[in-house]
Amino acid sequence: MTVTRVFDILPYQIATFPQPDCLAWKENGQWLKYSSQDVLDRATAVSYALLARGIKANDKVAIVSLSRPEWVVADFGIQQTGATTVPMYPTITVDDYRHILKDAGVKLAFGSTKEICDKLREAGGPDLPIIAFDADAGQPLFSSFIEMGKNTPDAVTLEQRKAAVKPDDLLTLIYTSGTTGTPKGVMLTHDNLISNYNSCKSAIPLVPADRALSFLPLAHIFERMVTYLYLMSGVSIYYAESIEAIGVNLKEVQPQVFTTVPRLLEKIYDRIEAKGAELTGIKKALFGWSMALGRRFDNQHSPGAWYDMQLSVARKLVFSKWQEALGGKIKIVVTGGGALQPRLARLFSAAGVRVMEGYGLTETSPVISINRFDAANNMIGTTGLVVDDVEVQIAQDGEILTRSRSVMKGYYNLPQQTAEAIDPDGWFHTGDIGELVEGKFLKITDRKKEMFKTSQGKYVAPQFIENTLKESPLIEQAMVVGDGRKYAAALLVPSFENLKDWCGKHGVRFESNEQAIKEEKVLAEIEKAVAQYNAKAASWEQIKKTTLLPRLWSIESGELTPSMKLKRKVVMKNFEAEVEALF
Repeated sequence: MTVTRVFDILPYQIATFPQPDCLAWKENGQWLKYSSQDVLDRATAVSYALLARGIKANDKVAIVSLSRPEWVVADFGIQQTGATTVPMYPTITVDDYRHILKDAGVKLAFGSTKEICDKLREAGGPDLPIIAFDADAGQPLFSSFIEMGKNTPDAVTLEQRKAAVKPDDLLTLIYTSGTTGTPKGVMLTHDNLISNYNSCKSAIPLVPADRALSFLPLAHIFERMVTYLYLMSGVSIYYAESIEAIGVNLKEVQPQVFTTVPRLLEKIYDRIEAKGAELTGIKKALFGWSMALGRRFDNQHSPGAWYDMQLSVARKLVFSKWQEALGGKIKIVVTGGGALQPRLARLFSAAGVRVMEGYGLTETSPVISINRFDAANNMIGTTGLVVDDVEVQIAQDGEILTRSRSVMKGYYNLPQQTAEAIDPDGWFHTGDIGELVEGKFLKITDRKKEMFKTSQGKYVAPQFIENTLKESPLIEQAMVVGDGRKYAAALLVPSFENLKDWCGKHGVRFESNEQAIKEEKVLAEIEKAVAQYNAKAASWEQIKKTTLLPRLWSIESGELTPSMKLKRKVVMKNFEAEVEALF
């Protein structure tokens, strides 16, 4: 059968390669598995219940939850009625909920926990119907909603609704987290997502009965599109219990694939390095030798036969433990949502875990480019080759422009902003600065709006500098400042977990974050990392001064977006005194 609307995916899977564990979720210590038919039946019951509640075509229905099977079931149930799914991050503020619910005109919301449902009630008022996934949330239950749907089937109306949905109809309204300003609703159609799946399927080699571990939020378009790709490929999706439980869940599920963001790969690497530091004698020497080999790894150019032979030995003796930590069967790790430190890509690839870094935006459904599984088409330090049927060109000022069927319909109720983003020739202006390495590998160098000019008239691209500084295991977050100033400087937040270990090994007192960042030995060690960057930078790009901050920037403090991007204006405001002291 042909898939032209997203809700066609489930019947396609059932007809092509039905899975006994299409979706899986851990409950009371046991993995609860839903077959392909279970998922479709539950989604159809949701559709019937929505019809009974008066949901019409083009109505907006919200989902606010961490990733779990109910999220996917609700999404497909909404789609089949011709309504539009409005996903929201569980971590955003009540004010953000209020803005999105009002702007989209949400008619009904699905929420998971009591905390989320309470936020929805506060933001949406007493007239917003809320259906809860969890029993203790104090709202009508999702399981009861499904039973209501089963008891009030209206197959004729549902089939009419499904038949009326066209590929260019609105599938979802996703409010971008935005590093500045009020979130905008990105209008994505069924065809946007289906075309992006078709563009990516040859790039990500999956086969039926592969398993994926999913832990990124489905409110993010990256995990949402990949979910549809998994379902179209016959891949079973297992949902992690929590971010903290990923390590345990990897060993239980033994997935062949997972998608991630760079920060989580950094945490996995940090744990591996910490265990290596605890080794002694020959084991410690072997670990250090293997890591040194890994740092020299290059997909494109092998250092030679002697290196290859040594790497083969290192994979058997040391790197096999990395594989075990990831479940033992991992083939592919796809990463996006931010720049991956090249050293991590080298080390994981050296360990036999192919890291495929990609690039895209909510407005492009999302994937524009991705590094491939085969080594020849996987260049570390880039976001890979442009995917099938997507065009990319670099504007004169370095901005990346893209054109394809995956580009959004526009911003909801914002015609002027839509016209600014998509030019008359259909090119979407990404706001990212980049280049095509060797004419084909896309490399992101900065955000157009984040570049600044010093008082000397020199342009500084902060993102590259920040990513380079964060290659130090002692630096977790960095923000370069200096717009209109004489030089560039940086706010740095240490990786306090790593810093504590470092202090223990170097005889430095660590009683609190505030105390540790003032220790002379700590300051000197951080300065070494800055000096390593400065040695390779042009004079106007060098970091002349730094200051260490005692806490991590977070979503809760408003300094990071839900997708972990830096809100520079908020950081500047919250640390105004520290910034001024740098100059």
